[in-house]
Amino acid sequence: MVLPFLFNKNPSKKKDSEPKAKETSRSSHTSPRSPSKKSLAADQTSRPTSPRHHSRSSPKPGRSPKKPSSVYPQDTHPLNLPPEERERRRSALSAMSDSDEMDVDQDFPTMASPVSPTPSIPANFSSPGGFDHTDGINGDASPIPPPHRVPTEAPPPPKPLVDAEACKAAGNKFFKQGDYENAIRQYTKAIEADPESPTYLSNRSAAYISANKFQAALDDAKKANELEPRNSKVLHRIARIYTNIGRPSEALDVYNQIQPPASAKDKAIAVSMHSHIQQAENALREGTTGSMALHALDLAERGLGTGVERPRKWTLLRGEAHLKLGNINALGEAQTIAMALLRSNNQDPEALVLRGRALYAQGDNDKAIMHFRKALECDPDFKSAVKYLRMVQKLDRMKEEGNLAFKSNRFREAAGLYGQALEIDPLNKGTNSKILQNRAMASIKLKDYKSAILDCTRAVTLDPTYLKARKTKARALGESGNWDEAVREYKAIAESHPSEPGISKDVRNAELELKKSKRKDYYKILGVEKDAGDNDIKKAYRKLAIVHHPDKNPDDEAAADRFKDVGEAYETLSDPAKRQRYDSGEDLVDPSEMFGGGGGGGGMGGFNMGGGGIDPEMLFNMMGQGGGMGGRGGPTFSFSTGGGSPFGSAGGGRQRGAGGFPPGFSF
Repeated sequence: MVLPFLFNKNPSKKKDSEPKAKETSRSSHTSPRSPSKKSLAADQTSRPTSPRHHSRSSPKPGRSPKKPSSVYPQDTHPLNLPPEERERRRSALSAMSDSDEMDVDQDFPTMASPVSPTPSIPANFSSPGGFDHTDGINGDASPIPPPHRVPTEAPPPPKPLVDAEACKAAGNKFFKQGDYENAIRQYTKAIEADPESPTYLSNRSAAYISANKFQAALDDAKKANELEPRNSKVLHRIARIYTNIGRPSEALDVYNQIQPPASAKDKAIAVSMHSHIQQAENALREGTTGSMALHALDLAERGLGTGVERPRKWTLLRGEAHLKLGNINALGEAQTIAMALLRSNNQDPEALVLRGRALYAQGDNDKAIMHFRKALECDPDFKSAVKYLRMVQKLDRMKEEGNLAFKSNRFREAAGLYGQALEIDPLNKGTNSKILQNRAMASIKLKDYKSAILDCTRAVTLDPTYLKARKTKARALGESGNWDEAVREYKAIAESHPSEPGISKDVRNAELELKKSKRKDYYKILGVEKDAGDNDIKKAYRKLAIVHHPDKNPDDEAAADRFKDVGEAYETLSDPAKRQRYDSGEDLVDPSEMFGGGGGGGGMGGFNMGGGGIDPEMLFNMMGQGGGMGGRGGPTFSFSTGGGSPFGSAGGGRQRGAGGFPPGFSF
C-alpha cells in the first residue's frame, strides 16, 4: 500500500523522534545500496520522522499502549513465523498504513509525481511487523531473510509409516497357525518400525525357535535381554535355545538367574543333558571301554533341537569312545569322525590328533607320527599332540630293540624289552596284542610255555581277530604236552577261517603229535630234551640202567619193566635212522595197514586213498626210505574209499618195510 510522506510541523515531535531513528539505524541491517553510516545519520536528522515511528514511540493522548499479543520476538523473520502470526502482522501493518491522522513536515521537499508519492523508508528501518525494507530497483521494498535459527532441541521423530503393533498382531496370528516364516516376516516389520522394542525381538526369537533356526533365535533373545534385563520370559527363551543347541551348562546358568526360580520341569532337559555329558567324560577318563560313553552320548543327543548338528565337543568325545573300543569297526568309525572334522577345518589340531591315534591303534605308526607333527605345527603348545608323539616314538624304539634281540637269539633280553614296551601305552589294544604275541614267541624259545600261553590269551582278548596269536597259543599248548588242546585250537581256527594259509597242515601235524604223545616217550623215559645229543643220551641211559636194573631192585617187580623201557629208548634214540623215524612219527604207521596180507605171486592191489591224518610229505619221505613194495606178481592198484590195506597182497611175495601211504589217506 502506498503511503504519502507526511511531515510533522511540531518541532518537539521531530526532536523526540530523532534519537529513536538513530537507535534504529544502529540495530537495522543495511542493504548494499544504502549510504554510509555518516550520511545515513545526517539524513536521519534532516528527514522528518514517519508517522509510523511517531505512533509507536509517542502514542496519542487518550489511548493506552497495546501489549504484544504474540510470544514471538519482533525481529523474527516472517518465513520463520507460523501462518497465523504472519497474517496478524500483515493486518497490523495495513491498519497502520491506512491511518488518517498524519503530520506533514513542510520543510521536507516533495516529489512531483502524477501518482501518489511512495514513502522512502530508510534502509535500516525496521517495521513493527519485523520486515526490513530496502530500496528496490523501481522503488519496491523486499525483505532480506536472516539466517535460519538452529533448533536447540531435536525435532520429534517422524511418525512411522508402518504400524508396529499391527505387524505384531499379524505375526501372532501366523504363529498360532504354525506359519512361522510369515510370522518372522511380520515381526521383522515391527522391529524395523521400532528397533528398541524387546517384545518384538522376543516374539521373533520364539518364531525362529519354532522354525528350528536356533542361532538367529539366540541373537534376538540376547538383544531383547539387553534392552530389558532380567525379563524372566526372555531368560527362559535363552535357556531353552542353549539346551537345543547342546550347551546345557550355559542353559543352567541362565536358569539360575531367573526370579522367581525356574521349575524343575523347565530345567529337566538341560539337567539330563548335562548329566549324560558328564557320564561320557567320566567313562572315557576312568573306564576301560567306550561303550558306556557312547550310550551316554546317545542319550544326551536326544535333547538337541531338530536339525541341530552334533556339537563339536560331543563329536570329539564320540571319536574318543570309538578309540577306546579298539576293534576294527570302531577304529574305522573314529577315522570317519576325524576326517569329517578335517573336511570343515584341515588345521584342527584336535581332529588331527584323533586321526593320528586311530592310525596308531591300527598299527600305522608312521602316518600317526605325521599327523601328530602336523597338529603341533597348527598349535605348538597342544599337549595332547606332544604326549602321543613321544609315546609312539618311544614304543617304536622299544619294539624294534626287542625284535633285534629276538633275531639275534637273545630271547630273554627280547622278552624283557617287549615287557617294557607294553608298559608305555596299556590302552593301545592293537599294538599291545602284537607285542604280546612277540613275547610269547620268545617265551616258547625259552621253553616257558605257561608264560607263552598267557601272553597269547591276553593278545586274543585285546584283538579277537588276531589269528597269529591264536596259532602261537596252539603251538605253545602242544609243545607243553597238551596236544589235545592244541588240536582243538587248530581245528577251531580252520573252521572259522578255512582260507587261512597252512592251517590244514597245522591241523594234520597237531593230530600226528597227538598220536605221538600217546606212545612211549623215549625222551621222557631217559629224562633228556628232544634236542639232546648222543653223549647226553648215552650218559642218561647208563645212569638209569644201573638205577632200574632188576638186580638192584629185587623187591620191585616194576623195575624190570622200567629197565626194559630204558633199553628201548636207548636203542631207538641212539640209532640216527630210528630216531628220525621216531621223531617224524613214521614209526606210528602200522605196516599191516599199509600192505595187505597174503603171499604168493599175486599183484599188489587195494591202494587205499581215503581218510588219514598223516602229513603227505612225511609219507613220501617214508616211501623213499623204506623197503621195496615189490612182489613177484605185477602190481595192480585199486583206488577205493573203504578200509583195508593200501596195497593188495602180492602173490607169492612178502611184505617189506614200513613205507607207503597210511590207511584212509585222501587226496
